Amino acid sequence: MKKVVIGMSGGVDSSVAAILLQQQGYEVIGLFMRNWDSSLNNDILGNPTLQNDICPQEQDYNDALAVCKKLAIPLYRVDFVKEYWDFVFTYFLDELKKGRTPNPDIMCNKYIKFDLFAKEAMKLGADYIATGHYARTKGNKLLRGKDSNKDQTYFLSQLSNAQLINVLFPIGDLNKKEVRKIAEEYDLITAGKKDSTGICFIGERNFTSFLKNYLPNTPGQIVNIETNEVVGEHIGLMYYTIGQRRGLNLGGNENRLFVVGKNLKDNILYVALGEDNLYLYSDYCIVDTVNWISDSKPLTCTCKFRYRQPDNEVQLEYLKNGEILVLYPQLVKSVTPGQACVFYAEEECLGGGIIKEVGRNHQKLWYL
Repeated sequence: MKKVVIGMSGGVDSSVAAILLQQQGYEVIGLFMRNWDSSLNNDILGNPTLQNDICPQEQDYNDALAVCKKLAIPLYRVDFVKEYWDFVFTYFLDELKKGRTPNPDIMCNKYIKFDLFAKEAMKLGADYIATGHYARTKGNKLLRGKDSNKDQTYFLSQLSNAQLINVLFPIGDLNKKEVRKIAEEYDLITAGKKDSTGICFIGERNFTSFLKNYLPNTPGQIVNIETNEVVGEHIGLMYYTIGQRRGLNLGGNENRLFVVGKNLKDNILYVALGEDNLYLYSDYCIVDTVNWISDSKPLTCTCKFRYRQPDNEVQLEYLKNGEILVLYPQLVKSVTPGQACVFYAEEECLGGGIIKEVGRNHQKLWYL
């Protein structure tokens, strides 16, 4: 009997993935990753904590333990707090300092879930590792999950071919409704559990309050880029992303002002009127930190510049320094430095990179 070590997160997806693996005849072992010191973080923030309260991470562990007991599979626990800080959280802070909008989940998959976790699984004698991601594999190809609304290949785009060897994605052929139905049939504690959203180490905490503990808060002017008028004050450039409208505190939503850029040198946040203003649009970007999962390096394909964004038709030009010039003459809105640009050929995720520069009409957008 082949042995599979599955990452048990305490959510419904990994719970059902474990069930499906059992049904397929594998010996299943659960492994829970502790990646963030939640209790220490609460102390840093100074949030009042009742003695009977339990941090979300510990609740996730307890839920994973309850599921494993019900399925009669062992659950081990491993601590990656230091490694997560070194490889993921430090990256997150460094990108924010550069005025970019990072996606730490992509780096978590690359360095933690499909590297350190895999090595730990090998110590447990694993023939395969598995996760609850909505994705599929076929040979050495990474394919989108069948549920287009939940497909998570975007977050797996920095994985190597080697990292995908002997990896199973049991729920990749299911949609979310089907997953919850299976969990309900097994009367699992996670069946109705709310999906985790946002950045994992922040959770339900206020983003602004959280970040103040790690980066200096430097207020500055908010300037209408079209009129050069100072329209307000921002609380720190790292709290804003391109295309953002909410949270600007500019006298109500009737202003319809959107974030279009940042000036790090002068600490200015640029805004413009209307969700379709030209300042939000670009026709090219330069991508670095390029990773190819596929052996194919096409000249044309589709890509996503953000998770759950519709596919965009693009042309690729390969630069001598290893970067890629991504061209989309049809114009795309809110392409943002720091976010991932992920390439697709129909169902296959080819790989991706990190957006370094954004421009229009052969010129870098100076306000980004």
